[in-house]
Amino acid sequence: MPEIAELKDKRIAILSPVAWRTPPRAYGAWETVASNITEGLVARGWKNVTLFATKDSVTSAKLQGFIEKGYEEDKSQIPLVSTCLHISKVMQQADEFDLIHNNFDYLPLTYIPLIGTPMLTTIHGFSEPDILRVYHDHTESYYVSISDSDRDPGLPYLATVYNGIDLSNLTFREAPGDKLVHYGRIHNDKGTHLAIEVANKCGMDLIIAGIIQDQSYFDNLIRPHLSQSSIQYIGPVDPAQRDALLKEAYAVLHLNLIPERFGLVMAESMAAGVPVIAMDLGSCREVIAEGETGLLVNSVDEAVEAVAKIDRIDRKKCRQRVEESFTIDKMVEGYERVYAEIFRREAQKKDVSAQR
Repeated sequence: MPEIAELKDKRIAILSPVAWRTPPRAYGAWETVASNITEGLVARGWKNVTLFATKDSVTSAKLQGFIEKGYEEDKSQIPLVSTCLHISKVMQQADEFDLIHNNFDYLPLTYIPLIGTPMLTTIHGFSEPDILRVYHDHTESYYVSISDSDRDPGLPYLATVYNGIDLSNLTFREAPGDKLVHYGRIHNDKGTHLAIEVANKCGMDLIIAGIIQDQSYFDNLIRPHLSQSSIQYIGPVDPAQRDALLKEAYAVLHLNLIPERFGLVMAESMAAGVPVIAMDLGSCREVIAEGETGLLVNSVDEAVEAVAKIDRIDRKKCRQRVEESFTIDKMVEGYERVYAEIFRREAQKKDVSAQR
């Protein structure tokens, strides 16, 4: 395998989604990760990194954009039109790069037969089972999972690389707040209504933050509780607002009803020293150190019992776990090893082809 230092002149294209700005102002998990990869590569001395994102994105790498603003921030756009335009423009320039690192789901894979540049896809989750048809049609490509639990057995993964977060905007506070906090997208999948039930049973205040992804769910299951002085919804939060929110937190409730793919919320919370109570589904067991940085549960009643045990958690260990496993630098180290393996395999292919 080539030495990492020998590869840092390689031309790397980071393909980010265009739902939101990269990095996002508030919500935008995939854009957050694409930004962190880009900035991490530049910080580690990669000289030719280009971020493909919306034109209003912010990066220390070279920025190329074809969409003025994210389609979630400019509702005049048809999302699929912006998506297709963005991806196709990147692929038209594929031969200008040594590697395309795709963080934009399955559609870029359909260009693989038309380009000569290798593509690495970080699979941030399978939104629908049917999209696996695209992945399975391109098993010759390169894939990374963001947790061991979120894998499809039919794909040839190169590695699991956990997402890394920016610790500079997450303040560690040893003293706990006095409220329960639930933040992320407001959707049944994320169990916002369960967080309300837990807070009510515990007799504690709950602060809810995040974008409303399912308005009907919010109107029917969340809004009726907001007349209670103990339940507060504050809307989406940017990094500074998130940091202030976590200062208020005694614990973060992450009561997901579907298997978690990675869970940036859990890593962010622990970075601030806040223990997490999460459903034991998907990657939660990989991100949380059970009994040390949080508690895994299987029901509302177990979550209520967990709240009573939070004072046993050492908040310093929460921060330490993130520093050891979920930083940008740790993530980019993982991707550097993946890149080196890809370039090794591509060189081997060329050698075999030349011998024919």
